[in-house]
Amino acid sequence: MKTTDIIGLGFMTFAFFLGAGNIIFPPMAGFLAGESMSWAMLGFLLTGVGLPLLTILAVARAGGGLLTMTRLLPPSIGVAIAVAAYLIIGPAFATPRTGLVAYEMGVKPFLGDGASQGTLIGFTVAYFGLTLFLSLNQGRLLDAIGKVLTPVLVLLLLVLAVAVLIAPQGVVPAASGDYVANPGIKGLLEGYNTMDTFGALMFGMLIIDVLRDKGVTDKTLQTRYLIRAGVIAAVGLAFVYVSLFQLGATSGGLMVNPTNGGEIVALYVSKLFGSAGQLILAAIVSLACLTTAVGLTSACADFFHTLWPRLSYRALVVVMCATCALVANVGLSTLIALSIPVLVAIYPVAIALVAMTFLKDYYAHPRLAFRLVLLVSMLFGALDGLKTAGVNLDLFNFLPLFSLGLAWILPTLVAMVLAWLPRQPVCGLAEEQA
Repeated sequence: MKTTDIIGLGFMTFAFFLGAGNIIFPPMAGFLAGESMSWAMLGFLLTGVGLPLLTILAVARAGGGLLTMTRLLPPSIGVAIAVAAYLIIGPAFATPRTGLVAYEMGVKPFLGDGASQGTLIGFTVAYFGLTLFLSLNQGRLLDAIGKVLTPVLVLLLLVLAVAVLIAPQGVVPAASGDYVANPGIKGLLEGYNTMDTFGALMFGMLIIDVLRDKGVTDKTLQTRYLIRAGVIAAVGLAFVYVSLFQLGATSGGLMVNPTNGGEIVALYVSKLFGSAGQLILAAIVSLACLTTAVGLTSACADFFHTLWPRLSYRALVVVMCATCALVANVGLSTLIALSIPVLVAIYPVAIALVAMTFLKDYYAHPRLAFRLVLLVSMLFGALDGLKTAGVNLDLFNFLPLFSLGLAWILPTLVAMVLAWLPRQPVCGLAEEQA
């Protein structure tokens, strides 16, 4: 591939990831971290940038998406993991969130005191009605809009980043909540909220398909080009996150107790550029959210149709859009609060899956190792999720890192070590027996 092709692939990968969560979570984290922003930002970058990049490479190494990566598990378990991932990035959390971010940044700032549950219901019905229409009538128009919107959005974020550095609109607040004692760990957990690791499990296969269309069929070359494209995308995401963290960290005094990052960005842009700038940002973000919603809806409907052919694509799209409209009416802050325990519980499984995809060839019994490690990550991840949801689990306070919401890490590492057996001795024993 030419250098220009690789750069184009990198920007395409970046465009896949740039969505609602990438814009709303860093400002809120920066605002709450305040003086401890640097550590919080570092933790966020690890799970918000590094982990999705590794996931794309794991997809390339496995030669397929979730169902391929989980082929060493019992088929029913592999399907269950895939279904859970697609529900999370589909009608349960990520897709409804696009509509709520569009409302928070594209409509609510202009309603003022007129914003109400009724206006939210009306917007979500219209938004997901349009999503339904576009998902059922996919064509080049939406792709063309997406190709225009992403560069414009990136340009606006670049201008905003420069403005934040040159003319910060507020002061740096003191750290609050969990950011006081453990800003790095809290930032790391906040990175889960972007859901980009689950997105990477889907996007990785799309990128491989693009490479195959360009005649790149060798897995080594696919991995090499994916690394280069992934680095470009990672740099782009890191730039967006750092600038939005800085925006949030210099928002002290602009508002009291913001409920989500969308509010912070909308107010900040209004202070910097006036109503005209806010209007432009609102329009671009809303349309970008719409293209993301259509992409996620189409991908999820196609996945479930492929998994269960009796379910028609059109019927699945209708059900998903109706579900998204219903879920979105809980409001952005509530949806985020509901999603956090689920993500804390299931992210360890995704991380273990990625790690074992790279390591499985070093095990004498890869099937056993795969199952053991994922089982341990699932069980201890569930404990972290229940604790985050507010369930009293003081009984497990003896577990290392349990108080930080990371009880799964050490048991999963121990499982990896216990399952490890050098290949060579086993092969040599087999040869002697033969």
